[in-house]
Amino acid sequence: MAAESVAEGPNGPDRGGKWSTGGNGPGQGGARPWSRAGSRPGLLLAALWVLTLGLAVRQATAVLRLPQEERLVDLFAWIGDNGVLRLHGSLYDGDQPFTGTPFAGLVLKPLTRPAEQTLGVAWTFGTMLLVAAVGVLAARALPGPVARRTALCAVPAALSLLALSIPVRNTFHLGQTSVLPVLLVLAGWLLGGARGEPEAPHRAGKAPGERTAALPGAGAGRALLGAKTGGALIGVACALQPATVLFLPLLWFTGRRQAAVTGAGTFLLCTLATWVVMPGDSTAYWIHHVAGAGLGEPADATANQSLHGALLRAGLHGPAEIVLLALLSAVVGWLALRRAVRYARDGQPLLAAAIVGSAAVVASPVAWQHQQLWVLLAVVGRVGRRSGDRLVWPVFVAMVMTLDGSALVPKVAVFGVFGENAVLFAALLASCAVPFLRRDAPVWDAPEPMGALSRPNLMLELLLIRVWYWAYSWVRGHAPDSRSLAEGHGHQILDAESFLHLDVEHGLNKLAARTQWLRDACDFYYTTFHFLVPIALLAWLYARRVPRYRGARTALGCATLLGLVGFWLYPLAPPRLMPGLGYVDTAHGPQDLSNPDFGALTSLSNQYAAMPSLHVGWSLWCAVVVFMMTRNVWLRALGALYPLMTAFVVMATANHYLLDAVGGALAVVAGFAGARWLARLRERRASAAGVVPGGTDSGELPRPRPPGSGSVEGPSGGRTAGGPTRARAAAGPSRRRDAAGPSAGNAPAGSPPGGTAVGRPPADGATAGSSPVGGAAVGSSPVGGAAVGSSPVGEAAVGTSPVGGAAIEGSPVDGTADGGPPVGEAVGGRPPADGLADGGPPAGGAAADAPRGA
Repeated sequence: MAAESVAEGPNGPDRGGKWSTGGNGPGQGGARPWSRAGSRPGLLLAALWVLTLGLAVRQATAVLRLPQEERLVDLFAWIGDNGVLRLHGSLYDGDQPFTGTPFAGLVLKPLTRPAEQTLGVAWTFGTMLLVAAVGVLAARALPGPVARRTALCAVPAALSLLALSIPVRNTFHLGQTSVLPVLLVLAGWLLGGARGEPEAPHRAGKAPGERTAALPGAGAGRALLGAKTGGALIGVACALQPATVLFLPLLWFTGRRQAAVTGAGTFLLCTLATWVVMPGDSTAYWIHHVAGAGLGEPADATANQSLHGALLRAGLHGPAEIVLLALLSAVVGWLALRRAVRYARDGQPLLAAAIVGSAAVVASPVAWQHQQLWVLLAVVGRVGRRSGDRLVWPVFVAMVMTLDGSALVPKVAVFGVFGENAVLFAALLASCAVPFLRRDAPVWDAPEPMGALSRPNLMLELLLIRVWYWAYSWVRGHAPDSRSLAEGHGHQILDAESFLHLDVEHGLNKLAARTQWLRDACDFYYTTFHFLVPIALLAWLYARRVPRYRGARTALGCATLLGLVGFWLYPLAPPRLMPGLGYVDTAHGPQDLSNPDFGALTSLSNQYAAMPSLHVGWSLWCAVVVFMMTRNVWLRALGALYPLMTAFVVMATANHYLLDAVGGALAVVAGFAGARWLARLRERRASAAGVVPGGTDSGELPRPRPPGSGSVEGPSGGRTAGGPTRARAAAGPSRRRDAAGPSAGNAPAGSPPGGTAVGRPPADGATAGSSPVGGAAVGSSPVGGAAVGSSPVGEAAVGTSPVGGAAIEGSPVDGTADGGPPVGEAVGGRPPADGLADGGPPAGGAAADAPRGA
């Protein structure tokens, strides 16, 4: 639990050169300001704010345009003309009882006086302001060091994610108050100085007098609110939502005991005062309904994502369920508090709040959708050592909290339990299991890079593929499905094929319809291989051909996206749904075309999504992948046969026209072109950023850099012999520039004969990174010697330079490298010198770019 040491700079604490208060921290010098008009970062920031405002307007419009009886249904059920808060009697009786605490009912009672129309508008915009406050607090509490780009984009990104989340959307629709307790807890926890007890120096690994990093947020570690004020805010939140009482022990264990005592006192004061004013309602809520467990919808409804609801859905009832719930809740609470204290002391107060809030969701008797906002805040946790792994957790949390559970898992019975309890699983993972990184971890700020040749994270790939297919199904199902328009397009296709003498569908369909074995084979082929073959190929590429996998996956996604565009712009009735033309639907049987819904078939998908044919398109993609991956003649023959067989089947079953198949083939060609364009775009961006990509999404082999760069692209994503790598090489120079001597480019005048090696003194032998007499540079070789990544005189090595030559792709003695200058000519604008290798020191002189010795 080491705390991070900081040095006080002119613009605030300096935490490693990433960010400073004034934006001029180390590493930021010379950077263009984000506010400059026309800059890419400025455009990105403007786009994020436009998206945020658009989502806010959409949410307000979606609520206010509804009829009076359909919007803010819970709020008006409580405060309307016949609402329980307006009538005299118990809050928890009637058909629509109040589901909040008695204290919440006492707070809402004054709102029964305003007119309902005015209250609806005011409530909507008031809730919007509360959500905005939560987003700003969360964005300002990101753990440091924070890059300037992250700091500027954090607020609009947080607000957009909140607006898209199910808890916020549900809160707007129902008119609930669940955002207010979250805001009160965050304000009391973050603004009250959530720094926790600093660890002992011997435990933190710091010297007794060394300073520890102030936590981000709350004015760079300064408490904007007093301990009593922060505790009082959390106490009020506990009175509104009892599950947040778990934050009181968090305050205590992090050393904020005055705030904990104040919060507990405020909670008891509010609850007891309400008990005095409303004794019957307080008794009903706290005793009869056990903190609201039996209020509202049945507790076993899938909307209740608490552990209690999951146990009820699993069939447990009675004392056994109560005992098991109590034991599991105690374990979850203990683990969550232990983890939260650790991360709070590490300088991640927002993550600590998310962990405890997620545990509150799990342990609460009921956790309806509008009460699950705590789980979304866990998106700030960093998980994974590699850069690609960092995306898995935030993407998973964002998907769980913005999409329905059915979008995350296939429609298979065994996965149904995961879809029904997706939020509960996310809350359990956040509170008890996920190993979030600490700020003193070596990969906190610099995760291990992942090049195009590294294998993507499997969980991330599965999530993205599943959600992509769900989005494909949703767009296909909501594409225009006007029957007259689709049949009109069908006649256009048939007329075009007739003009071109390509109308072969009717004959193939008749052949299949009168040949039973062919009909059965075509029906089986149509319903089976469309998904099985592409999935199998993707799995094989992921396991055995990682560079090709990235490009092939991207191409398939682009082709599918173009297919969706075609479904939307050109709804087309397939031959089997064209009336009076004699086509037979071999797979689904006769269709009642007089019924606009065509029976139960259209409940599966949009039947007018026929142009282009993705059956043919995906099969052609499979054929291209097979041709790229193997030279086996028989496998290539099967690959070439697959799209031809698919085209025959889709026409024989009357599901597509021949021109549909042509459209599917064009979509795949465009998909591969799009994948290649995206790969080149990424290469250009990497080159502009000074990073050498290790490959491309299109699966191409690495290409050498232009002459004069002194390096060749290699499979590691960095640079091979002749240039420095991003990672530390074996037996190479130390990361410290002053370790074991001056580094290359910084050799003092008058260096000893034999040159100065990078990070090492001269040696007689040939060692990695050393430079003996003869002027061998880093990655090159001395006369007659063999260094790591180098070659002896007369032999050519990639990126090395023998004596007398300057090479990118090595050259023999007195030779000229591929793209390099001849012997004795200048390299990169330097004066010619014998034995001057590109990036290496001259013979008998100092290191490259260093002043020559006397």
